[in-house]
Amino acid sequence: MQGRIVKVSGPLIVAENMSDVEMYDVVKVSSQKLIGEVIELRGDKASIQVYEETSGLGPGEEVVSTGAPLSVELGPGLIEGIFDGIQRPLKKLYDMTGERIGRGVEVTALDHDKKWTFVPKLKKGDVVSAGDVLGIVQETPLVEHRIMVPYGISGEIVEICGECEKTVVDVIAKIKTDKGVKDVTMMQKWPVRKGRPYKQKLTPSEPMVTGQRVIDTLFPIAKGGVAAVPGPFGSGKTVVQHQLAKWADAQIIVYIGCGERGNEMTDVLNEFPELVDPKSGQPLMKRTVLIANTSDMPVAAREASIYTGITIAEYFRDMGYTVAIMADSTSRWAEALREMSGRLEEMPGEEGYPAYLSSRLAEFYERAGIVKTLSSDGQRIGAISAIGAVSPPGGDLSEPVAQATLRIVKVFWGLSASLAYRRHFPAIDWIQSYSLYADRLSAWYNEHVANDFSKLQADAMRILQEESELDEIVRLVGMDALSYKDRLTMEAAKSIREDYLHQDAFHEVDTATSLEKQYKMLKLILDCYNLGISALNSDVELDDILNMPVREKIGRSKYIPETEMNKFDEIARELKKSISDLADKGGR
Repeated sequence: MQGRIVKVSGPLIVAENMSDVEMYDVVKVSSQKLIGEVIELRGDKASIQVYEETSGLGPGEEVVSTGAPLSVELGPGLIEGIFDGIQRPLKKLYDMTGERIGRGVEVTALDHDKKWTFVPKLKKGDVVSAGDVLGIVQETPLVEHRIMVPYGISGEIVEICGECEKTVVDVIAKIKTDKGVKDVTMMQKWPVRKGRPYKQKLTPSEPMVTGQRVIDTLFPIAKGGVAAVPGPFGSGKTVVQHQLAKWADAQIIVYIGCGERGNEMTDVLNEFPELVDPKSGQPLMKRTVLIANTSDMPVAAREASIYTGITIAEYFRDMGYTVAIMADSTSRWAEALREMSGRLEEMPGEEGYPAYLSSRLAEFYERAGIVKTLSSDGQRIGAISAIGAVSPPGGDLSEPVAQATLRIVKVFWGLSASLAYRRHFPAIDWIQSYSLYADRLSAWYNEHVANDFSKLQADAMRILQEESELDEIVRLVGMDALSYKDRLTMEAAKSIREDYLHQDAFHEVDTATSLEKQYKMLKLILDCYNLGISALNSDVELDDILNMPVREKIGRSKYIPETEMNKFDEIARELKKSISDLADKGGR
């Protein structure tokens, strides 16, 4: 049965004679075969969002249903891929149509002709269930692609190829099930709006180490956790996400450029292939999937890009990998929702966003987490950590997208324009930000880093909060109104801010810091403060404490390479000696 267009409203079209379609079915529109998706059904009329430019379409043109929902192709070839919002490979599109994406171009997401070396891990006669690893493909030097039994298939392997060269659509195994023998290829298809199943969701219990001191020390994110990075224009959201992509303790990176400016996305596409993975020395792209959907691309595809990205992330999670997914930015995605909702003539919610904005955001973030994946033994564990950038207009965090996001996520890295203007990066405001994982992760930090790490975290935060309160007094009546102890607190807070929280993303040593080095740096700063307080109580002059030469070494300790950690102990000994000498001098 063919439908006919009766109305065209930008990316939204309405077609009649569509009683045989279902919600979220993919359709081909007009003789150009533009890709669309059914988003509303009323009688025999269907509202369809078209993922391509609709100019030139008119009433009477045909609409044909494919009978399947919008799905992604999952298999070897994803890593190093650069796709648009509906998983069309941009390199192939460029080769076919040039710099501007042509309309109605039909292209497979994965290369169906490229051959991969499949190495079996099971043999004929083995009994398998969904999620079991049939074999592996070494997709890149960093990623071992595990070919899993598709969901819904279980039974006995009656045929499996030995080490062989196959394409993603070639049959590599046959499994005898209750419903007959099923062919298994290296490629699976999965509808993007449906979360991939797992055995059990676990409670996050260890941090995703990022190498960024302000995050790891004060506002940590757990493996399998969710975080939001809201901030105004120019405050460094993209820089933070780039640093996390490069340094975070994740095996696979999925980066979604959702509605960002074209020049910014171009930077990402140019920089990522050149970034070197610090753990292996290989290009970072060897473990990265990029989804690029810029602000000038069709708005409907922007709405789909988030789901495409999280489905790919779930696929690698099911293999047992730790995945970090960056969405930049969910505000642009919400704007796409608002535009489509307006064209559907739905009742608007706050600021014109649809009433279901919060539930759609929750659907996305809830697909993150740490889980026991489907497999016969049930012991394989995978995790998705989701980090979404939010771009509130004018930096107003009271707007609906920021507020809806904050109700869902457990980590809030609030970026400050004033910090960014002062060249303090990462520009994460330590007074505004919070992490609800901090208490849960403190036991892990104490066990794996140092038994007083969580105490140092709390002390550093207390000093920063005290500085915020004392700052009001200083502005009113000046620094001289403060007691010597309070002035020392202000100096300690300044040291925490400038020497510890400030981090140079372009410095070879300072760009990322191990937890051990973070602990030693913070301990030096706080030991200097605590010993200074003791010296003040022993009648040592404040100026003598502030002018100790060792304070300069503490400030520059961020540039000590990880291979020379013994230098921290030398500085600690020098600090104690300096304070001791001052105390002896003061006591005389």
